[in-house]
Amino acid sequence: MPEILIADDHPLFRDALSRAAAQALPAVELFQADSVPALLALVESHANADLLLLDLQMPGARGFSALAHLRGHYPQLPVIIVSAHEEADVARRALAHGAAGYVPKSMAGENIVEAIHAVLDGEVWLPSQLSGGSAELRGNEAMLAGRIAELTPHQFRVLGMVADGLLNKQIAYELGVSEATIKAHMTAIMRKLGCNNRTQVALAASQLTLDPGNVIAVDE
Repeated sequence: MPEILIADDHPLFRDALSRAAAQALPAVELFQADSVPALLALVESHANADLLLLDLQMPGARGFSALAHLRGHYPQLPVIIVSAHEEADVARRALAHGAAGYVPKSMAGENIVEAIHAVLDGEVWLPSQLSGGSAELRGNEAMLAGRIAELTPHQFRVLGMVADGLLNKQIAYELGVSEATIKAHMTAIMRKLGCNNRTQVALAASQLTLDPGNVIAVDE
């Protein structure tokens, strides 16, 4: 039985995505997450899932960081980005980060069904109004995405909390671990990202936000 994972922090939209997935594959098993930490646990327990429908903006990640991390750890899992952003540059940038499809949230359910069918058939799907071009990531963004892909799930979760401005003791409290454990994670994160302090870590994470100025679009 096929499995589809749905990650979105809005219950009503998770329900809409679930209905579209069930329409596309009537026998599908659906599993949901409302945050990036919940998604990481979900993907770990369903590593052979057939598809992930992923909202870019969820608690625990910003912009393309979750996509970059997942593509590094689960390259076999096709990902359709479902986003409130309707800019062509953002959609093309998502594909450059490894997404197999991009669906604006304003689109009708039948478009989501179409995207699911196309991606499961091995195709790349974009709505017609966002197609017609390609995108290249700037060197520093592509390099950073590769480094984020090397983080462990625990390190990635800490990275998201650092980007949100939390201090080590706050992160330790939230995760139920010692502050020494968080310091060890921070040391590993700084080494993997090539940073010298937590300010640089937070700035590095900001490079994967949805600012379309971080992408070079090349018209066909």
